[in-house]
Amino acid sequence: MNPPLVSVVTPFYNTAPYISQCIESVLGQEYSNFEYILSDNCSTDGSREIAEEYARRDSRIRLIRQPSFLDQVPHYNAALAAISPESKYCKIVQADDRIFPNCLRAMVAAFEQSETIGLVSSYDMKGTKVRGSGYPCDTPFLKGREMGQMYMRSGLFVFGSPSTVMYRSQIVREQKPFFGVGLLHEDTEKCLEILERWDFGFVYQILSFLRADNDSITNRTRGYEPHALDRYTMVQRYSSRFLEPSEADAIRRATKKSYYSVLAQQALSFRSRLFWEYHKQGLKLLGESLDHPFLIRQIARRALWMLLNPGDTLLVVIPIIRNKVARTLHIR
Repeated sequence: MNPPLVSVVTPFYNTAPYISQCIESVLGQEYSNFEYILSDNCSTDGSREIAEEYARRDSRIRLIRQPSFLDQVPHYNAALAAISPESKYCKIVQADDRIFPNCLRAMVAAFEQSETIGLVSSYDMKGTKVRGSGYPCDTPFLKGREMGQMYMRSGLFVFGSPSTVMYRSQIVREQKPFFGVGLLHEDTEKCLEILERWDFGFVYQILSFLRADNDSITNRTRGYEPHALDRYTMVQRYSSRFLEPSEADAIRRATKKSYYSVLAQQALSFRSRLFWEYHKQGLKLLGESLDHPFLIRQIARRALWMLLNPGDTLLVVIPIIRNKVARTLHIR
């Protein structure tokens, strides 16, 4: 019997410096029964020509071209809509990322543990940092609700990015559009939605490499404390789906305090307008606005702590002053 067909999908737009490495990493997989969909979003930098050359050389590649430019999430949804009706599993590999040779084989094996698994993940490497540590050992299979509860209670984040996980194709085909539009982190939200109905598989290997030196949206917002906002958003939106009401309420309160503590620290670091606009927009997507009275209380607590701990305060303040001076000199 043939092994399950995997749909690998790479949406791309103007990623000529990286796309060859991405494609080569897919074509070099130890697991060979896959189709490879390359979706061009009206590239103008030669990316499409690079993809065309690979498509001529390997029949597993299907190159599709979007008729007009799409925003990132609609483009991803359009590319996923093209997967084969015969595929059993679906793997996104973003155009500036790559996967290691045993990625497809190991993830398919994790899925084959049970027909109830809808999502598989693993460790990944972003730049030089290995992510996903902390997942319990000897637990390659976990009930979806238990995985959701673990995330809500501890913040353990094993969902990485779209390049980190693999989906059951049935779910991709049934949910159109697959990713919600207008969300802060649509890929994380999709993982949590899947875990409400499906179980979770994990591979104890580093299977994907995520580039950290490119000009992606994620990297541009790295200095804005996006993980604090992401954690707050997911807990507020999904905790009641995985936890009993009293526990969900307690975790929402604790997460709000933790999130606003981060904002208070940043306020005392005199962050720019762009920082606050980022968080205001993220909260708006959640149906909230910045809770100014709560933030002021957290700022007061943080300021009091700084007054009572002058040594630690200097360790915080000196780098801020140094950075501001460096930026001023650079501007001049």
